[in-house]
Amino acid sequence: MGSMQVDPIVLEKQNKLVKDYRDNAGQITAFFDYPIPNKFYQRYQDLKERCFKREALSQVLRTINKQWGAPSSTYHNIDRLEREDSVVVIGGQQAGLLTGPMYTINKVISIIQLAKEQEEKLQVPVIPVFWIAGEDHDFEEVNHVFLPHEQQMKKFKLHDQNWEKRSLSEKAIDHNKMEEWLDSLFVQLSETDHTKGLHERIKQCLSQSNTYVDFFSTLIYQLFPDHGLVLIDSGNHLVRKLESEYFIQLIENQPKISEGVCNALMGLDQYGYSVSLEVEKSDAHLFFHKDNERILLRRTADGQWQGKQNEVLLSTEEIISVAKENPESLSNNVVTRPVMQELVFPTLAFIGGPGEISYWSALKPAFHALEINMPPVLPRLSFTIIERQVEKLLKEYHISAHYAINYGTMDEKKQWFEEKNQPAVDKVAQQVKKAVEEAHVPLKELAKGMGNDLGDLADKNLYYLKDTINFLEDRLIKALEEEHSEELAAFNSLHCTLQPEDGLQERIWNPLPWLNRYGLEIIKEITDHSFPLENEHYAIYL
Repeated sequence: MGSMQVDPIVLEKQNKLVKDYRDNAGQITAFFDYPIPNKFYQRYQDLKERCFKREALSQVLRTINKQWGAPSSTYHNIDRLEREDSVVVIGGQQAGLLTGPMYTINKVISIIQLAKEQEEKLQVPVIPVFWIAGEDHDFEEVNHVFLPHEQQMKKFKLHDQNWEKRSLSEKAIDHNKMEEWLDSLFVQLSETDHTKGLHERIKQCLSQSNTYVDFFSTLIYQLFPDHGLVLIDSGNHLVRKLESEYFIQLIENQPKISEGVCNALMGLDQYGYSVSLEVEKSDAHLFFHKDNERILLRRTADGQWQGKQNEVLLSTEEIISVAKENPESLSNNVVTRPVMQELVFPTLAFIGGPGEISYWSALKPAFHALEINMPPVLPRLSFTIIERQVEKLLKEYHISAHYAINYGTMDEKKQWFEEKNQPAVDKVAQQVKKAVEEAHVPLKELAKGMGNDLGDLADKNLYYLKDTINFLEDRLIKALEEEHSEELAAFNSLHCTLQPEDGLQERIWNPLPWLNRYGLEIIKEITDHSFPLENEHYAIYL
């Protein structure tokens, strides 16, 4: 690969909350403990006052990382985590197939880069940690990838016949189905020097994996072997055992957590910030696991812990006893997961996407309920990858990368086609229909005078005349489209690459096409390039 060129891009359609947070503007900073620009030294000093179960945590991390074939750089960092002066930079995601959309990779790169930068500044071990939300049951969210197919994105869904609802940490892979699915993806890819090796390597990761979390983790370590990345699966029973006493703290402080988050959301709403987080004061913000189902709990008027559909009813003493003796029967929801993460790890900073920053803005009271601060929250890096042929097309049609990433190329395509369609077929057709209608009036009047049935026949006759003109109009437009099919396909291809489904590339594209074209080294090359987190988006020219 040649040298990579990188340009910062301003995103025009940013959520107001995230934009204000990035700009350190408006009222949003009051909802965070360490607003941007983050005071990492201050945060590090604050963490020194707290205690963490470092040895037990490291032991758990060694055990679960072993099954994923973690590289030596990972074990080195797990060892360093035992040091009292070490801290982590953390972020997370569900276990997507083939790592899911590109933003997962971008998040890992952000975590690695910030950890490296802060280790140099603070002169203490700063460890990059990726938290896999393995307790998640929503297989529909992760069971597919999108790949480009005939100038649009096509969804390739893995059909899992096992309908039993299980967490992704426990959901066993049907290896035959998965291999068929993988083969169907590779059929879509152009053969390169990397294709065969990549296919083999992914199949090797699959053969080492029992569950979807295993497959995700094994693949992540293939992409990031040298950066000391440490993975944790929050759905692993060893992690839950480690969290036992933290679950008790969350249970005991539930009223404060629920009330605080509800009040914070009301405050955000008053300042015009909309957050897609639906909470009520009766929400317990914990799940109870029973018969492989995850039951969301709520508090009743008399303080019981009840399933939302009455599936279970527990007293506070009973749920505390579950946390002590059987913590794998409990898991966190969107409100308590960040707090649990904060209790488990000495977190120097959390890295999140726009959606996460948005709902974290309501969580400060949840942290304060346990007498801890919310960590500094940083927006992850955001990329659009622009290959040579795409860059060439942008230049050819005089479209800037900034415009295409923000608005797509459908308006440009329409404008370009209108210029070629002169005189405009639809306008000419409209004029002809009008002239026919006017010329037809005397005939229609004559028919009407001879009887109602002939008047109706004249109306039908006019309809058929116009329909024939419409038919010719469609054929002329089609002929024009065929004449310019190559240019129109170029606009479609640009849109599909730079604003697929009218959104950012990283939200739809899976890394597979780039891994196939450039090999696994492409991820290392991007990771090793320095990207200041201040910029909201980057165009990467390959």
